[in-house]
Amino acid sequence: MKKAIHYHIKKYIYLLLCPLLFLGCEDFLEAEDPLGQLNSPLVFEDEATATAAVTTLYAKLRDEVLLTGNTQGLGLLMGIYADEMDYYGFGGEPLDSFYQHQVFSDDVIAENLWTQSYALIYMGNAILEGLETSQILSAESKAQLRGEVLFIRALSYFYLVNLYGDIPYAITTNYEVNSILSRMPASQVYENIVIDLNESKTLLGTNYISGERTRVNSMGVSALLARIYLYTEQWNAAEMEASAVINNTSLYNLETEVSNEFLKESPSAILQFKPKTEGNNTLEASTFIFTAGPPPLVSLEPQLIEGMEADDQRREQWIGEVTDGSQTWYYPNKYQNNSNTGTSMEYSIVFRISEQYLIRAEAKAKLGNLPDALEDLNTIRNRAGLMDSEATTQNEILEAIFQERYHELFSEFGHRWFDLKRLGLANEILAPIKPGWKPTDVLLPIPENELLMNPNLYPQNPGY
Repeated sequence: MKKAIHYHIKKYIYLLLCPLLFLGCEDFLEAEDPLGQLNSPLVFEDEATATAAVTTLYAKLRDEVLLTGNTQGLGLLMGIYADEMDYYGFGGEPLDSFYQHQVFSDDVIAENLWTQSYALIYMGNAILEGLETSQILSAESKAQLRGEVLFIRALSYFYLVNLYGDIPYAITTNYEVNSILSRMPASQVYENIVIDLNESKTLLGTNYISGERTRVNSMGVSALLARIYLYTEQWNAAEMEASAVINNTSLYNLETEVSNEFLKESPSAILQFKPKTEGNNTLEASTFIFTAGPPPLVSLEPQLIEGMEADDQRREQWIGEVTDGSQTWYYPNKYQNNSNTGTSMEYSIVFRISEQYLIRAEAKAKLGNLPDALEDLNTIRNRAGLMDSEATTQNEILEAIFQERYHELFSEFGHRWFDLKRLGLANEILAPIKPGWKPTDVLLPIPENELLMNPNLYPQNPGY
């Protein structure tokens, strides 16, 4: 067993470092936006290759793990795990296990989320170490690249801690250290995430280093901090960070036309992923759009549509429908181009200003500032063509914000699931509609293979 573990770790680190250290490993790194090839083993003695190493992290989020718009991304996975989407694929498949809440410790999806996320984190750690020791890169370049990597590492840990609870927090590429790490309490993970983000914010400028908001700036860091402070119930800090983004009107404005919200030029976008190939559009569109029923994979839960008010423009603009004459199915239509359009029209938006308004509304409501909370809530409602909310009490306003998040953020990276989980509503809402649901399903299992390789990861999450 020890030999097998040692082999696994060596293989893991090789796969991690191969793209960064060797010639011709694969077409792996993205210089700016186009996919490029690493052409020098001295990655951190050249600004172009160092930048390519960093932009590869964005590419892996877009194409492979966590924020990818394909079937392995959180938009679809946590959509079917919660009450957002119905699954129509084959029974017995890994996606069906997620939908049915029959996830076990050897589940392939839960394991891939874990291992690929940590691979991304370890790659980020390798870049941080390379930047630290570089004698060639300018201080300005080092600061920019370090700030971006710290953000991506923090973002990855944010999703991991929400999916698995207590997790190991790796900050090195030393596999002898990483292979025996214990799980860190979630509260401490959040503290470390905030430390990374606060440093990142000091290193990054307000202006975008790329022209299309495809690499994070300090406002993107504030957007993530606002979300983290909301999740950890630090209401004043959440309001402050969200306000920093909202008040930066030279960069961001709420898109007035709902139909334009997800175009690449939208002033609502804070951070977005450009498609890998010019002319292509988002992976989300390819994953979610279907033209004939029954759906080939997933569709939106009818209750989402039924819960929308009659005049809600998001119903018309962001939801597509297919009927066979007797039954109707719905799909997310936020991204509407699922083919090559010559020039890419839509980028996958990771953070947008609407979420910041809803974060600030919730934080203000929790602080008892009900008039301002209503103002932020109504800003989102009015943009969707709706009248002001009739909520008056704190509980009514918080419930209205919860529903608005459901209608505004559906199919985007698991927002619905994380709202159910953080607000303690998962059991109440999912138990009546998910026969396989168990209260312990609020966390995914630590992968069995990881526990075998590192017993310090015990105990397993409850229920597995």
